[in-house]
Amino acid sequence: MTPAPRAGDRVWCTFGGHRYEATWITDRDGMAVVKLGSGYNIGVPPGDVTFREHPKAEPPALAPPVQKAGLPDLAIISTGGTIASRVDYRTGAVTSQFSADDILRAIPGLATIGRFRTEQISSILSENMTVRIWQDLARAIVRDLKSGAAGVIVTHGTDTMAYSAAAISFMVETPAPIIFVGSQRSADRPSSDNAMNALCAATAAVSPLGEVAVVMHETTSDDRCAIHRGTRVRKMHTSRRDAFRSMGMAPLGYVDYPGLSITLSPEAVTRQKREPGLREKMEERCGLVSFYPGMDPAVLEAYRGYPGLVIAGTGLGHVSTPWVKGLASLVRDGTIVVMTSQCLHGRVCDRVYDTGRDLLAAGVIEGEDMLPEVALVKLMWALGQADSSEGVRALMVANLRGEIRRRSLHGL
Repeated sequence: MTPAPRAGDRVWCTFGGHRYEATWITDRDGMAVVKLGSGYNIGVPPGDVTFREHPKAEPPALAPPVQKAGLPDLAIISTGGTIASRVDYRTGAVTSQFSADDILRAIPGLATIGRFRTEQISSILSENMTVRIWQDLARAIVRDLKSGAAGVIVTHGTDTMAYSAAAISFMVETPAPIIFVGSQRSADRPSSDNAMNALCAATAAVSPLGEVAVVMHETTSDDRCAIHRGTRVRKMHTSRRDAFRSMGMAPLGYVDYPGLSITLSPEAVTRQKREPGLREKMEERCGLVSFYPGMDPAVLEAYRGYPGLVIAGTGLGHVSTPWVKGLASLVRDGTIVVMTSQCLHGRVCDRVYDTGRDLLAAGVIEGEDMLPEVALVKLMWALGQADSSEGVRALMVANLRGEIRRRSLHGL
């Protein structure tokens, strides 16, 4: 009698008169779940499949990367995420387990763009990102830049990549490209975007660019990647490969694929001949609250004692009238409160309606057209830099890394 397969066993699956080689994952809810050679998981009724033992699959052996002399020195710093994920051959599921070296081995085309040094500072899915990891990342980036790297590539999970790109934008004063890149679909899937995104990111890292940017698919096709400013980018779809968009501005440029030709807009900050700077101190006790109609102002008491709070208000930057008193009380107690808008496009202007004027009188700071999450990261950073509320306020209203645009563009 053939023993029942275990998680990770390679099996033959006979279905519909055809035999498929697959990886056994589990039996659940009366279905047999297997991973096909295409990379996709399927569930089929156990009565429609037959199994026989087959040798377990092992991860394919990858040749060590070959570094070519004469190419620019680049650094890859891995934090984890889908771009650093592969099949777990024990379960057939996808987990974050690639190192930076693994990424370089798996995408040999990178070796035609630069000579790479690699470092792995974490191996997490990006929902587990923390301020401490941001600080480790900032220090690692500055070390690489000071030791001669022409650019730095940060591999990162897509869910919170925009937060991290904004954080590094403020923490690191960079003379060279710092490129965040991720993948919406893991390397085991035939529709994976990891290789193209990585090659386009490396192209941007050796370009004349001189700021923090996110490089990801521009369209659903494999034709080009967009280069987004690190303080003006947002993930706008849960799963599409073209999930990232520049908000309130056009992308800084594009990398065409597969030719890897790059174009940059005149607005892009270019390389500078100076040493990188590190201002890593951040205040973690900051909050971000999205207001909704009828929301109880008692919610604000959870942030009593917090040094900073960002509100994502409605429209031009509004909350209900009962909220004004609660926000005024927080400000009197020393909390810096910044108002942003849920609209994402356009800017806060609390001088139009009575509620807005009351908010200004209560001491709330207008966040201009900063994205709510960027305002949160900037407020954490500003509280770590300034030793007075006046100093924090001055930093929050200043355009430091392109996070505030003095003119709102139409059609974006």
